[in-house]
Amino acid sequence: MDAFGQRLAAAVAERGPLCPGIDPHPELLRAWGLTVDPDGLAAFSDICVTAFAGFAMVKPQVAFFEAYGSAGFAVLERTMAALREAGVLVLADAKRGDIGSTMAAYAAAWAGDSPLAADAVTASPYLGFGSLQPLLDTAAAHGRGVFVLAATSNPEGPTVQRAMAGSRTVAQSVIDSVAEVNRAAGKPTGSVGVVVGATVSELPDLSALGGPVLVPGVGAQGGRADALGGFGGASLVLPTVSREVLRAGPVVADLRAAAERLRDEVAYLA
Repeated sequence: MDAFGQRLAAAVAERGPLCPGIDPHPELLRAWGLTVDPDGLAAFSDICVTAFAGFAMVKPQVAFFEAYGSAGFAVLERTMAALREAGVLVLADAKRGDIGSTMAAYAAAWAGDSPLAADAVTASPYLGFGSLQPLLDTAAAHGRGVFVLAATSNPEGPTVQRAMAGSRTVAQSVIDSVAEVNRAAGKPTGSVGVVVGATVSELPDLSALGGPVLVPGVGAQGGRADALGGFGGASLVLPTVSREVLRAGPVVADLRAAAERLRDEVAYLA
């Protein structure tokens, strides 16, 4: 299998950079006329899979599946398998982060040979970037990717992320560490990316990253699709949207049309 970065670059070139999210929030289930239980979760996910089949990558939000216990994880497994069958890359938004053998177990679950393993997974580096090494190693061995949280747009984030670590912010140190991993891999597009919010007021320097940047917050959260050009100097920017698109459901054609409109708005990034 080709490295994730190579597969992602090819998919974006063909299908555009927009990454729709599957966020089965209880309020959305109700708005779609679905039951707030595993059956409603499955119906919601099936609609999203059909609507988003033509996109490069889709991001299921793991927490909304996990809330239903084992039944929710079963739906998530089926959803990821269906997306792959449609030729879509799957980014599991799990935001895992731990140390030692626990991190290795998370790595096996989300980036190894587990039924939950996705093409890529999000991770938190805020137990120290080195704590992610088991995940980075497992992902590389299986041709998968990792998106590391760097600069998020939640109001609590800057307390940690903009704190200084020597001459750099903590967020910049995370980005620089990811850049080192990508340089060592020696691929045109690295398989390790970062997450930087669309509404972050002071963008870090992304020019040397060598990998993809996932950009949440476009649309309902206030980020503008036309304001992402030159985003911190990044070479591969992937706006991700969830509720901005999902509120157009539950009709598949309406959902697909809403996602395609946003994809057209950010096509200039590809």
